[in-house]
Amino acid sequence: MSAKVLVVEDEEPLALLLRYNLEADGFRVQVANDGEEAKVAIDEETPDLIVLDWMLPGVSGLELCRRLRSGKATRNIPIIMLTARGEETDRVRGLATGADDYVVKPFSVPELMARVRAILRRASPERIANVLMVGDITLDRDAHRVTRNGRELRLGPTEFRLLEFLMQSPGRVFSRAQLLDGVWGRDIYVDERTVDVHIGRLRKAINRGREKDPIRTVRGAGYAINDMVAVNA
Repeated sequence: MSAKVLVVEDEEPLALLLRYNLEADGFRVQVANDGEEAKVAIDEETPDLIVLDWMLPGVSGLELCRRLRSGKATRNIPIIMLTARGEETDRVRGLATGADDYVVKPFSVPELMARVRAILRRASPERIANVLMVGDITLDRDAHRVTRNGRELRLGPTEFRLLEFLMQSPGRVFSRAQLLDGVWGRDIYVDERTVDVHIGRLRKAINRGREKDPIRTVRGAGYAINDMVAVNA
């Protein structure tokens, strides 16, 4: 079973953005709007990681973090604190309360996803897939290596991230806007046509001779990687 992430965030657009990207990364996600909802969710099923906003209605994220760290059943749950407070004293305060990591808003979604995976690899290594397989393509996240039928592929960093993003959800069609958010991040302005350019480069890198192109173009919708047999290892 994939790792479960609890997002505690009262700003609905941000909560939806986090849910979408975490689910696209293969995690099970539950969202709570405040500390009380979060406590109920934790009591029902202990999450593998919590993404916790500092500023919450009622009980603050800082106080919730303090309570979780004092509880026997919750003291070891990894916590990433989200906050608009960027001062060094605030970062120190958040980490001293028990947060494992501290991310200042606005933040890069790909960077946050990387932090989530890094913390879970340390805390629950068996819950994070280091290797993605779709058909005859294998992507090794740790080695930053991609092979097809045993043949090593030479990909640029953007093409690697693009392929990784698609392989996390084989068969799912992503719009250009969704690919921009998931691969480049919301805080970077890139024209949607850039996606087409990098898809073209990715196709050129992974296809040879009469090999079937695994990337599917859906007119008016976006791109997907063919829903072949997908294995996480």
